[in-house]
Amino acid sequence: MRAGVLAAILIVAILVPLLNLIVPNNSPFHLSDYAVQLIAKIMCYAIAALAMDLIWGYTGVLSLGHGVFFALGGYAMGMYLMRQIGRDGNYRSNLPDFMVFLDWKTLPWHWTFSDSFAATLLLVLLVPGLLAFVFGFFAFRSRIKGVYFSIITQAMTFATMLLFFRNETGFGGNNGFTDFKRILGTPIATPSMRMTLFVLTGLTLIAFFLLARWLVGSKFGRVLQAIRDAETRVMFTGYDPLRYKLAIWVISAVMCGIAGALYVPQVGIINPGEMSPASSIEIAIWAAVGGRGTLIGPIVGAFFVNGAKSWFTQAFPEFWLYVLGAMFIAVTIFLPNGIVGLLRRKKEPA
Repeated sequence: MRAGVLAAILIVAILVPLLNLIVPNNSPFHLSDYAVQLIAKIMCYAIAALAMDLIWGYTGVLSLGHGVFFALGGYAMGMYLMRQIGRDGNYRSNLPDFMVFLDWKTLPWHWTFSDSFAATLLLVLLVPGLLAFVFGFFAFRSRIKGVYFSIITQAMTFATMLLFFRNETGFGGNNGFTDFKRILGTPIATPSMRMTLFVLTGLTLIAFFLLARWLVGSKFGRVLQAIRDAETRVMFTGYDPLRYKLAIWVISAVMCGIAGALYVPQVGIINPGEMSPASSIEIAIWAAVGGRGTLIGPIVGAFFVNGAKSWFTQAFPEFWLYVLGAMFIAVTIFLPNGIVGLLRRKKEPA
């Protein structure tokens, strides 16, 4: 495991930057800007899939609403990036272009600290975490479980998406935020900034993997797995499942928020579409395909599914959704433990 983590750090922090920035474009070993951006985007998805594994794979709580936490972190970062545009927008105003177009005169109150990077980082943590705490407290206290919990998480996501679609909320409506220029005063489009964001995303993924591994190996993680397997027995032994489920639910939501904040400056856009129910369902699919309850499995699933999506949407765009559905059905029936489970089974002696 140590060797694998060290190899991952070396690839993210040294090998990829060398192949992209140093190796000439005409070399067969050159890694294109498109490939770097695609890998970075998938690493953001992998963080969300890892977060899903903690709450679903190790706690037995299937969430179909994690897309909202991912998007909220993205919107917090997007607000800062919109303020960084300054007077370089189409309307040459200190207000974001969409506000000028809608005849807004001043920034709404929730944009007050959006020009501060430190405040933005705090919001990336607090906004998804606070929503998760409030929602999770009432849901877990009411002992909502199984498919009912999954349904209300999806309802929460859909309601939030409809809210962000409204122009009067001050989040850009249907178009969301885009046309970012700078981050911390540095142009986003430069190769150095693009690679900085890539390395930061990769190291964050590795750090979250190590954190998740420590969590599930601790007493806290063992209680979570006991709740997954027999919650009633856990209650009879004197533990309060509410506290444990709420804690891992909030941790999982914050991880998704950080993934969304890393995603937005690299992709260049955030809109309510990221909150669609389909986006949350895809996060669950990544975890299932890779192998839930394994930590590495959701990461593998995120790369496998999104790599396939990247290829299919270019070669056969009209068939991708059918392929995705067939993939999920096949995994559910034939590979209940996902890709990682299959590989582990093959390594076992006959």
